[in-house]
Amino acid sequence: MANVNINTKCVQGGYHPGNGEPRQIPIIQSTTFKYDTSEDMGKLFDLEATGYFYSRLQNPTCDYVAAKIAELEGGTAAMLTSSGQAANFFALFNICEAGDHIVASSSIYGGTFNLIAVTMAKMGITATFVSPDATDEELDAAFQENTKAVFGETIANPALTVLDIEKFAQAAHRHGVPLIVDNTFPTPINCRPIEWGADIVTHSTTKYMDGHGACVGGAIVDGGNFNWLAHADKFPGLCQPDESYHGITYAEKFGQAGAFITKATAQLMRDFGCTQSPQSAFILNLGLESLHVRMPRHVENGQAVAEFLERQPQVGYVSYPGLQSNKYHALAEKYLGNGGCGVVSFNLKGGRKAAEAFMKRLKIAAIETHVADARTCCLNPATSTHRQMTDAQLAACGIPAGLVRISCGLEDKADLIADLAQALAGIE
Repeated sequence: MANVNINTKCVQGGYHPGNGEPRQIPIIQSTTFKYDTSEDMGKLFDLEATGYFYSRLQNPTCDYVAAKIAELEGGTAAMLTSSGQAANFFALFNICEAGDHIVASSSIYGGTFNLIAVTMAKMGITATFVSPDATDEELDAAFQENTKAVFGETIANPALTVLDIEKFAQAAHRHGVPLIVDNTFPTPINCRPIEWGADIVTHSTTKYMDGHGACVGGAIVDGGNFNWLAHADKFPGLCQPDESYHGITYAEKFGQAGAFITKATAQLMRDFGCTQSPQSAFILNLGLESLHVRMPRHVENGQAVAEFLERQPQVGYVSYPGLQSNKYHALAEKYLGNGGCGVVSFNLKGGRKAAEAFMKRLKIAAIETHVADARTCCLNPATSTHRQMTDAQLAACGIPAGLVRISCGLEDKADLIADLAQALAGIE
């Protein structure tokens, strides 16, 4: 559906039923698939034919939904994973191995920071974290001979910094590596990183794409633009024969458009099994069908709440790129023309104690570790999602102890503001 608006792709992309076939994406709730001959199945194992043999690797329901997400992002291939964390791990590990190095923005979700800084370090993959505001010279200085990827978030969770995608993409490409961007918060409705130079896009589909807190999931989209063979020495996994899969060289057999996702499926999904279930993919698709309708309301509510909070005496500062006063406002206007998201971060002058008192008084907004939901929710990251980080790491990410992240849902903005007002009034 290349020639239709993104709104239409949300509703009808990915799955195109034939005559007499189900109008809704079918849930193929089967672990295995039958074939008439061993030769037929053998072609699948040799990657000589398309099809399905075991749902740990691929499932038709999941592939229909992945195809829709690829269309929304303007990519050439995509896959679903069991979570956003799995998507980020697969995207990086698909091109990195022991002895390799990653350059990453320091302003990213705490769980992803921990994945890269701690868990992948145990696997022999090191990382250098750079400020999202780094200059070209500072970015270039972070690269090493063994650097294989650059990673960042379009809108960082929860600091809400905006990544200068073009700048990071140009730095990555100067050093012959791809830029991987987590586009969870804006979704492709509000930003399509591939159009700004990103090579791989990831999502926690658990968030706005699902939008209803119903199922955990992730997605990886390949933009199809990075020339792996031009940098064959850096990416042997894609450019040299894979002896664990009949000696296939992915970049030669599947080209720029399909090599990355095919390798991630044939190797990583085969070995790690971080599969999204067909039922979860079906629920995700229901969310995608209204994504283009929901995102403007989230942005409207987020903007209204941010403007209200900015005027309150108990609030030290508000982080929301839609505010004229925000340091990332110019980047937001460049990359997020339709607005960013409904998530607002703000720091209470009273610190951790004030944050605890504030959240106890909330009536509409619920305290949850979730975000980007139809229902408004909030949390204090320092005591929840980012509690594994040191004070120095928290400071580097712009997450002081009094920071509250509120995810504005689809309720009436006047009701949300009234709830915040009464909660702020209770802070001593």
